[in-house]
Amino acid sequence: MLGSAGCAPGTMGTAEDAAWLRWVTERFQSIAGHDEEIGLEEFKAALQVKESFFAERFFALFDVDGSGTISLAELHGALALLLRGTAADKLRFLFQVYDVDEFSPVPPSQNAAEGAAASLRVGRAVPAGRSSGSIDAAELLLVLRACLRESAISLPPQRLHDMARVLLEAADQDGNGSITFQELQQQLEAVPGLMESLTISAASWLKPPAPTRHSRRPRCPTSRSWHNHRGQLAFLGGYVSLNLLLFTLAALRHFGGSGWVAAARGCGQCLNFNCPFIAAVPMLRACLTRLRATPAGRALPLEHCVALHQPVGSAVLALAVLHAGAHVANYGRLAQDGHGALSEFLLVARPGGGGFGGTAPQTGLALQLLLFAMLAFSSPCVRRGGHFELFYWSHLSYVPVWALLLFHAPNFWKWFLVPGGLFVLEKAVGTAVSRAVGLRIVEVHLLPSQVTHLVIQRPRSFRFEPGDYIYLNIPAIAAYEWHPFSISSAPEQQDTIWLHIRSLGQWTTRLYEFFRQPEPLQPHGNLERKRWWQRVQVGVSVGPGESQQLCSIKCYIDGPYGTPTRRIFTSEHAVLIGAGIGITPFASILQSIMYRQRKQSCPSCETVWDEDMALTKVDFIWINRDQQHFEWFLDLLAALELQQEEQDPGGRFLELHLYMTSALGRSDVKAVGLQLALDLLAAKEQRDSITGLRTRTQPGRPDWSQVLGRVAEERKGKVHVFFCGSPALAKVVRMHCERFGFRFFKENF
Repeated sequence: MLGSAGCAPGTMGTAEDAAWLRWVTERFQSIAGHDEEIGLEEFKAALQVKESFFAERFFALFDVDGSGTISLAELHGALALLLRGTAADKLRFLFQVYDVDEFSPVPPSQNAAEGAAASLRVGRAVPAGRSSGSIDAAELLLVLRACLRESAISLPPQRLHDMARVLLEAADQDGNGSITFQELQQQLEAVPGLMESLTISAASWLKPPAPTRHSRRPRCPTSRSWHNHRGQLAFLGGYVSLNLLLFTLAALRHFGGSGWVAAARGCGQCLNFNCPFIAAVPMLRACLTRLRATPAGRALPLEHCVALHQPVGSAVLALAVLHAGAHVANYGRLAQDGHGALSEFLLVARPGGGGFGGTAPQTGLALQLLLFAMLAFSSPCVRRGGHFELFYWSHLSYVPVWALLLFHAPNFWKWFLVPGGLFVLEKAVGTAVSRAVGLRIVEVHLLPSQVTHLVIQRPRSFRFEPGDYIYLNIPAIAAYEWHPFSISSAPEQQDTIWLHIRSLGQWTTRLYEFFRQPEPLQPHGNLERKRWWQRVQVGVSVGPGESQQLCSIKCYIDGPYGTPTRRIFTSEHAVLIGAGIGITPFASILQSIMYRQRKQSCPSCETVWDEDMALTKVDFIWINRDQQHFEWFLDLLAALELQQEEQDPGGRFLELHLYMTSALGRSDVKAVGLQLALDLLAAKEQRDSITGLRTRTQPGRPDWSQVLGRVAEERKGKVHVFFCGSPALAKVVRMHCERFGFRFFKENF
């Protein structure tokens, strides 16, 4: 397809330009067929343009002879001009796209390429009629409406008229009610960098395919990368070294016999260490939470404990396969020597066979089956494919795995005693405490973006830090399932705990659907409690399409458990990056900042902070796919903006950066007018039309080099970047953090 993703042609050199034009020619010929002409429908499919308005406008401008089709010569002529022409040439094309009046025909040219270039330069295209040579209010409304649909932005009709009016007022210098080419040029030239970016992207609708991932060269680790991962690498080095030592010592003790026995014993000793380690040490959440507050916790890579669980699990399975394979090979050797059949060794318990009552081979086979099942149901396609319960219940088989190991390996209990005892103790205490205190969900907000906002009564003894998470159990949904969610309310909010849960899997979807039913809700419940809730809430209101009702549903919580975000208040310059529902831990942090901020009574009215907060600057970056997903915490962000304006007018302690990835950028011809109108309207009203905040919502994805580069230029202290979102985006952000020498912390639970 002609519209595949790739690099903008305008960024290429001469050789690349020629190669790109050859690629366009080949694609054109494959679509056009023998007649070497492309019709409008084929053109739309090739451009992959969602909004037909722009495809029709481009087609009309390329169709120089007015035949209703585009020839290869016409396409080459137009693209060559857009590729190598001046900024004025490209701006002329933009003007023609927006000037939707009928145009006067161009006299036939002897050369189609010359005709295309001439039509673009003089501002004429082929369809019959007469061009007005200016863009009036009705045309602006038509184009802006198409731009909104292209960027997946929904605004009230009045806002559309406001944008058209403000754009017309800004560009219409002579006051005649329309915009000429010269007026549009002057308006766009006043926007820094816009003409340059428009020049780069003007011919970017027809692009070669992006290179596949496997063709990219691996990135070599830099010195900063090694420095940022020093704790993790040191820990992994110690872990690998300990396993090698255990294997060697066990194998040497049995080296006098069969080599298969020595290998099996070496792997078995490693399994004695790893089987308690995988389930106990990385999963001792309460112990790790307390450890984070100590100097040892700051030195150890505790934020990677959950991530470490996965490679250790793979190591356990690999060691188990090698251990079992070595024993089977040894049994095969014994069978060849006439000591019995191989099946008897594997399936029949016999004295001297190892384990409890000679059942080592049989318990070993059972362990292999359980480990393979755990691995199979831990794959991303199961966990993230709507089958989380399979992962959840298969992982609970660690209980029979440990029980079988006690029968299988006579010395396993020595390795299991300390970590396994701590794990069992923590589980027992946590379960007892959580079950002893039955809580109630006192209010539910169902957001149109399939997010369930739960308001849970807070126990008096419940203490947590901003960014912590809990495990939630709702018997009415599933009696035995516990799922982790970040707490989105601040610790300073004494009466309630907030959770924002997005419907992604079976349990979260059942949760949303459960509260959509009228039975569990009480729309006419205790009015006094309703008023109480309204007094304690911070920045939450009912928006369009949102359901907010009281209820009284029983639930249990286990936690709280700490995360790397606990380091935020000891950071100097914190950058918080949330993608989608990944904002939830940062919502708690931002609310806590609101509570901790206080004014100092002095003539200069400087803002001071709690003694335990070293922050000098906070940058909050929130990336959402579309407009609807901003609804989760808009009122909280609005309250933050208002408080910052009241306490530190003109200050920049807290900066918000919002990005909407579905919206086209300013350099895209299909959106430049819309983004310019949104900028003008935001500057006039001091309010963003998309979110209603003072902060302007940026279209597209962040340019991390620019965003983090500005952070580095501010020099507000040592920068710590905290991220919660998709693993793919985390890799990109981590790479840029290493480039600038920032510490990177990712939310894992």
